[in-house]
Amino acid sequence: MGQRIRQMLIKEFIQVFRDPRMRTVIFVIPCLQVIVIGYAVSTDVRNVPTAVYDQDQTSDSRDLIARFTDSGCFQVVAYPQNDEEMHRLIDHGRSSVVLHIRRGFSEELRAGRTPALQVIIDGTDSNTAGVVVNYLARVALGYSDQILVERLGRLGGAAQLPGRVTLRTRAWFNENLESRNYFVPAVIVVVVSVVTLLLTSMAVVREKEIGTMEQIMVSPLTPTEFILGKTAPFALVGYVDVLIVTIVGAFWFEVPIRGSLLLLLVATGCYLMATLGAGLLISTISHTQQQAMMGTFFFFFPAMLLSGFAFPIENMPTVVQWLTYLNPMRYFLIIVRATFLKGVGWDVLWPQILALAVMGGVILRLAVWRLRKSL
Repeated sequence: MGQRIRQMLIKEFIQVFRDPRMRTVIFVIPCLQVIVIGYAVSTDVRNVPTAVYDQDQTSDSRDLIARFTDSGCFQVVAYPQNDEEMHRLIDHGRSSVVLHIRRGFSEELRAGRTPALQVIIDGTDSNTAGVVVNYLARVALGYSDQILVERLGRLGGAAQLPGRVTLRTRAWFNENLESRNYFVPAVIVVVVSVVTLLLTSMAVVREKEIGTMEQIMVSPLTPTEFILGKTAPFALVGYVDVLIVTIVGAFWFEVPIRGSLLLLLVATGCYLMATLGAGLLISTISHTQQQAMMGTFFFFFPAMLLSGFAFPIENMPTVVQWLTYLNPMRYFLIIVRATFLKGVGWDVLWPQILALAVMGGVILRLAVWRLRKSL
């Protein structure tokens, strides 16, 4: 039995690695995915293109504008001179924010009244617009506090600044709130899912297409040996991809690894049972490699959307949140991010690992039963 499985493994490795395109998919694409996502996928808002429509043209209005530009969040790209030009900048997408300072701003300010500052924001991207509104409010509040302190100072201490609550925040696990620290570890989940699902689902179908399935069925190879020979190489490939992404994330993007790598490898093994099982299930209902590929992506994309990779599960409808508990990717994503950023161990992550082990075992067992029946 051991000799037959060994020969099956050698055959699978030869089939996988003799194709240059397959070697690229296994080893090069994961590195490119980490680099692209690390640089391109970011929720940080910096250098927002901003237009300044200053009708007041006073030292006070220029001081306010400097407050916004010095914050590092806004970059002035235009100075419109009329309403039509201001609207055109927003319509053509050349500016995302317009600061409109009306005439009389300085006069009202020095008279002790509260002048209005109009801000026009492109709300096409609601997430970015919400972050920009928070930045604007923070800068405007700081400017108002400065004016209040200066005004009370000119009164020679006759008035006293009212008591206020000071908010002091401290972020744990991701001190600088870098979005790449959140997304780069998740690439491990994406890479392992895509590679193992795709390779496993197409492996059995390839035997059908090239006509070797009949030879395997009449050979001394048992169904168990056939399944082990088909899945073991892709499990090893999945582990190699995990190591590649981990090395690139840690040394290229300097994403911290605070937890146990052994825990990560054990969780990867549990997750691989689920993805390999799903790949085998897809292979049993597919007749061509094109069908297997389409079935893989139909399975993968809903799983990724319901995993919390990009969208918080808490923001989803209640029914959809319950569905996410049937998604193995959800649990593996929690484990990966907690291992990288939080550094927690088995005592915290054992429910996710147990859920992965149970789901992986059930899916793999179902796939083996279905494949035995089809064989």
